[in-house]
Amino acid sequence: MIRKLTETDRQAAMDFVSEKPAENLFIIGDIEMYGFDNPIQTLWGDFTESGMLRGILLKFTDNFIVYAPDEFDAKGLADIMNRDRDFKFLSGIEAIIRQVEPYLNEKPAEPRVLHYAKCERADQLQKVPDSIEVKRAVPEDAERIVEQLQGIPEFATSTLNVERNRETLRNGSGRTWYIEEGGKIISSASSTAENSQSAMIVGVGTLPEHQKKGLASYCMSVLCKELLSEGKMLCLFYDNPDAGVIYKRIGFVDIGKWCMWTFKDK
Repeated sequence: MIRKLTETDRQAAMDFVSEKPAENLFIIGDIEMYGFDNPIQTLWGDFTESGMLRGILLKFTDNFIVYAPDEFDAKGLADIMNRDRDFKFLSGIEAIIRQVEPYLNEKPAEPRVLHYAKCERADQLQKVPDSIEVKRAVPEDAERIVEQLQGIPEFATSTLNVERNRETLRNGSGRTWYIEEGGKIISSASSTAENSQSAMIVGVGTLPEHQKKGLASYCMSVLCKELLSEGKMLCLFYDNPDAGVIYKRIGFVDIGKWCMWTFKDK
């Protein structure tokens, strides 16, 4: 049985998704921030005959996320998306999304699939040399952080926004640690979509002329140690195998692949 979830379902829903805090980073964060009554999002639960929750579908504006660790009503959840005129994006662990795919009325126009990794331990994170100073960013650093990322080819096409970055640093939904030289940020690592249990690592990079010195790894080590000390599981997406090697060296392990599918506007 599938039905909309309400505030009375909060504990059951949170218990369900908290079993996999990395895989459910976005669902946990959206429930904590917006709850079940905010018009910006809607949640559905797929229940067994005995009333146990076995799957969750979350709609945030035009983006759907599916989570179900075992057998679930893939067709029923797909039908909800098929009927929704706002439906444009579908995200989730690839093994779960592939079960929904046969029941979708349309194929994704952009079926992007990324590697998904998590980190639960700090013992493999690199020690920062005494000669290197890694600083925590404040909202006033937002413009310099965006300027630095725009100077890195991998982020050249990203939609970087100074005001959004400043607000993230201000409201605590993300943080950045960086290294500077001559007043200019040359390397940084950030978190985003933070919730009480997990955080996404993003924006890890160094300006081309300062690469091959391990600077981004130092920024990431400080960032990850701080988050892990707060009891948060870390996760990240990557599609570059070379980046994957670096992440695994400092303690990240692959937990599958993550679909980020874009559909044509209805």
